[in-house]
Amino acid sequence: MDVMELFFVWLGAAVVVFYVIKIVSFVKMFYSGVLFLQPASFFTSMGEWAVVTGGSDGIGRAYSFELAGRGLNIVILSRTKDKLDQVALEIGQTTGQKVKVIVADFTEDDEYEQIQEELKGLNIGVLVNNVGILPSHIPSKFLQIRNLTQVRHSWSTFRPVLPPSPVHTPHVGKGVIVNISSGVACVPSPMYTMYCASKVFVERFSQGLQAEYKEKGIVIQTVAPFGVSTPMTGYLKPNLVTMTAEDFVRTSLKYLKAGDKTYGSICHTIMGWILQSVPLQIIHSERMQDCLREYVNKRVGS
Repeated sequence: MDVMELFFVWLGAAVVVFYVIKIVSFVKMFYSGVLFLQPASFFTSMGEWAVVTGGSDGIGRAYSFELAGRGLNIVILSRTKDKLDQVALEIGQTTGQKVKVIVADFTEDDEYEQIQEELKGLNIGVLVNNVGILPSHIPSKFLQIRNLTQVRHSWSTFRPVLPPSPVHTPHVGKGVIVNISSGVACVPSPMYTMYCASKVFVERFSQGLQAEYKEKGIVIQTVAPFGVSTPMTGYLKPNLVTMTAEDFVRTSLKYLKAGDKTYGSICHTIMGWILQSVPLQIIHSERMQDCLREYVNKRVGS
């Protein structure tokens, strides 16, 4: 067998292994209830409190309600006190759990010491880093974004609230940290350039942190959704691939033990695989960018 034949044999073997791994991952998603079984006390065994940043709307709000429904007291953080107070009231009335409100602007560096002070003394077992900014509901080229200062803020909003979270006290040997990324970060995504880049940072940060603290029994996972109907996406109408925030959060929590990154649902996993299979020349073409803008504009406006 000559060198070229050997090369193609190994290439073919690598392709087969790659797709076998993909198929196994897909099957695991279908059988999450068996393979990644969580006892009813899973979250409460981590601690008494869950901290959710960006907890007044969308995915953060849905995580707050879901975790409270599973027996945790909740700390919710965002910039708007009125929204936070309303969500806190609804969580308390619905679940009977305690809710602590912290007003915080994550684009300001001096907020973090104050947040840490507010969290002192709480037995925190779960942290959801969800806060983020999408500069425009409609996909736009970088220099076409009306308020470029928001783009700068999209970098700074992911500075995770760590102390005194589970990773800050690794001797405890338990805890969950969920960092919200985005499905668009799986490939370089024009029209969402800065947002995509900031979410890639989220993923790499989480994966490195999980490698550092996995042996301590701490679960650190990136969740990368595609379409979810939230204020950030202009309340896209739910369909087969666009989920409500509540449905997405409920589904994504099933996969906490499925690895250091998931797309949070079967349909979003399939979308990620499809997007990664498309040649970048197509994704980056002007025609595709125009089609994306027209599609989102139509859906947001409908």
